[in-house]
Amino acid sequence: MKRIENKGDLIPIKAFKEVTEFHGHVCPGSAIGYKAAEAGLNELESSASSDEEIVAIVENDSCAVDAIQVVTGCTFGKGNLIFLDHGKQVYTFYNRQTNDGVRVALKDSFSVDLLAPKLNQLRAKVHAGNATDLEREDLKNMVKDVANEILEIPYKNMFEVEHVEMEAPSKAKLFKSVKCSKCGEMVSENRTEILNDELVCIPCFKD
Repeated sequence: MKRIENKGDLIPIKAFKEVTEFHGHVCPGSAIGYKAAEAGLNELESSASSDEEIVAIVENDSCAVDAIQVVTGCTFGKGNLIFLDHGKQVYTFYNRQTNDGVRVALKDSFSVDLLAPKLNQLRAKVHAGNATDLEREDLKNMVKDVANEILEIPYKNMFEVEHVEMEAPSKAKLFKSVKCSKCGEMVSENRTEILNDELVCIPCFKD
């Protein structure tokens, strides 16, 4: 358990090791997500969400999002992890209990390439199958070194942090399941379409 400083007491957050166990490996992306989550909880002066009180809105589906799930406790299943497909390293965190929101956006001055100029070139060589055993080992070590370096950077040096006023995101809703008239599989009623006056699932509607 790591502790982060805020204006008052120290807030405990999960260790990066737990992110790695969930994500499967160490990488710069998960380290960036860890720092974004640290920024969000710190600025909200909140601990991780035990239920639905913290909401995370993520604008990409990168490795960073796994870290945000682990650290903040926000998940798709609870309805408090919201995905916006913008392809941006931007994360907004909202506390339902205090109505506080904070937007965390990666600075354009921050770059993994600056931390490890040879990383992308070496990674491309490994993925192409042209690397030696030594180069593959070098890549693993380089990735770990970069991730560890990111973890030591103060989050305000990495992100633009802005407290924002926002409407509370809608809570997760429960919908009954109905049978698709075409394939026969069960589907959430709110995700059906009408085809020939019958309810069908989205794949069947597009077929």
